[in-house]
Amino acid sequence: MARFLVTGGAGYVGSHVVLALRERGDDVVVLDDLRQGHRQAVAAGAELVVADVGDRKNLTEIFANWKFDGVLHFAALSLVGESMREPLRYMAENLSNTLWLAEAAVKAGCDRFVLSSTAALFGLPEIIPIEEDAGFAPVSAYGESKLMAERGLEWADRVHGLRSACLRYFNAAGADPQGRLGEDHTPETHLIPLAIDAALGIRPPLTVFGTDYDTPDGTAIRDYVHVTDLADAHLRALDVLKQGRSVRYNVGNGNGYSVLDVIRMVGEVSGRPVPYAEGPRRAGDPAVLVAANARLRRDTGWSPRYGSLEQVVRTAWTWRQKHPHGFDGVAATMSATPVAESAMASP
Repeated sequence: MARFLVTGGAGYVGSHVVLALRERGDDVVVLDDLRQGHRQAVAAGAELVVADVGDRKNLTEIFANWKFDGVLHFAALSLVGESMREPLRYMAENLSNTLWLAEAAVKAGCDRFVLSSTAALFGLPEIIPIEEDAGFAPVSAYGESKLMAERGLEWADRVHGLRSACLRYFNAAGADPQGRLGEDHTPETHLIPLAIDAALGIRPPLTVFGTDYDTPDGTAIRDYVHVTDLADAHLRALDVLKQGRSVRYNVGNGNGYSVLDVIRMVGEVSGRPVPYAEGPRRAGDPAVLVAANARLRRDTGWSPRYGSLEQVVRTAWTWRQKHPHGFDGVAATMSATPVAESAMASP
């Protein structure tokens, strides 16, 4: 049985990865300050430490208390728009927290590190689908901060032998097919939950930013990868790192769907129309972002189990129907076994 430290493990993608690790039989320690995460999202049997990943004293104590076989790092600032208002904060926090965590792992003799990275590294790509070796040209401070974090990990490998897997997400979407977990952000910025909430009348009508792109229906096209498939990719990346080499993977379905495709699918799945209005393009939004995922498939045997847009939307709809207020009011854990919250945790 292996033990892993998961930072941001109470958040959207992190909680799905923790659940997958627990179901595989691994021990998990979750480090999360709960600014965006939810206690209720932490899988039963995981140890929860409520603390700031940027506090080096916390990291020293955690690595002294447990011996880890690997680290999975999800805790980060991740709002593109906010990053353009506070670029220095994003670059400083996302880079420094990654490097302090990597340093703590190196000192403790932990040699596997998985980074939650992003397709925002590629900016406005000219060739679709996007290969891992496409040129980097971030158009947001968020993308730049993740690019710097990846480069820091390259040096940690070169100098200290810390093997890292950087997974460049495209659009994480959907919810646990068994309904145990879902998407609950404040603020919510992702299209599918916003469309669902608009259909439910929880939020005002959507704004479709740009209807004049060079795409079949004029709206932007994105690659939506189901969060459960994304979690599976993380477990497979951990296994690749056992081979003693660092890797970089683009993680997406390899299929693109437009904004209007998503709106239509939410309407079909929910049986409710999605109200929306047309708006101008947002600066820096590419017309099309679709992943080339051949390297991940070849190296790990990964393939999407929930690859259709209908599957993605249906799981998200089921979660939101059952939890119209997100995790508010949800029991503290997903089973009768309580989450063990560390005595060293600080509120």
